[in-house]
Amino acid sequence: MAAQVFPTKGNLLATKKSLSLANLGYDLMDRKRNILIREMMLLIDQAKEVRDEIDATYKTAYKALQRANMTLGICGDAARAIPEEQSITITYRSVMGVEIPHILYEKRDPALYYDLGFTNSQLDVAYLCFERCKYLTITLAEVENSVYRLAVAIKKTQRRANALQNIIIPGFQQTEAFITNALEEKEREEFSRLKVIRRTKQRDGQ
Repeated sequence: MAAQVFPTKGNLLATKKSLSLANLGYDLMDRKRNILIREMMLLIDQAKEVRDEIDATYKTAYKALQRANMTLGICGDAARAIPEEQSITITYRSVMGVEIPHILYEKRDPALYYDLGFTNSQLDVAYLCFERCKYLTITLAEVENSVYRLAVAIKKTQRRANALQNIIIPGFQQTEAFITNALEEKEREEFSRLKVIRRTKQRDGQ
């Protein structure tokens, strides 16, 4: 980069300005990366807690459903009586320019959709557990999608920060040093030339 720039004071000022902007850009990228990492780590911890609860809840739900199937026969009719979930909407929030999903779910108390006269408490337990799993799955989907988006953004931010730190900033520093050295050398040559002219004039005037 340095060899391609003509050493003038104007180019020196422009290079210093570009270097200052590059340093500011790196500071912003570094700050953004740290904020995104902190946000992602909080979500990772939350995801682990939700996964653990989902595993335990599903285990309880399937055991209860298995016992209900053993005592009632296959509970397909009761399962089909429960309506599909229609109350889920997705919005987004911004974290340092990264769009993070937020799932809105109107959590209601479980309603009774099947006939109590043809079911038992084991089916009730399975139904309540699967209702809880539905809510947890929605939460986990939101958290894991957010973690993925943050991870992608962190990778891009890290790549840009590395480019600034290892390529762009050193390039501007080299250009600044090249122009500065060239201008100083030019000034020394000009000073020496003026001294020679002065001595020549003094000798001619004698």
